[in-house]
Amino acid sequence: MGSEVIIIPSMFAAIFALAYLHYSTRNKERLALIEKGADASIFVKGKMHAAPVWKVIILNLSLLLIGIGIGIFIASILHFNLGVDEDVAYPGTIFLMSGLGLFTGFNMTKKLED
Repeated sequence: MGSEVIIIPSMFAAIFALAYLHYSTRNKERLALIEKGADASIFVKGKMHAAPVWKVIILNLSLLLIGIGIGIFIASILHFNLGVDEDVAYPGTIFLMSGLGLFTGFNMTKKLED
């Protein structure tokens, strides 16, 4: 009964501690670089001509969903026509095809940014 009272606040405390540590460390690093006279352009993330984030997310999400759909289709062919066990065919081909979809999305994203 008492574990719910301890777990939820400790999760929020851990998230807060990680965020505080991240921002305070980043601030200290930036102040140290400014004191040494470093250029402010090092704080800008990424390239200026990089592809928009929403295009990359949509590309990867669409290829992931296409991979899952193809995986289900191939698994049904394996199960009904070739007699492969259903517990093996579906998860195996879904994970395989979704992984191939994400790999394809990674390669397309590299080409999109170049």
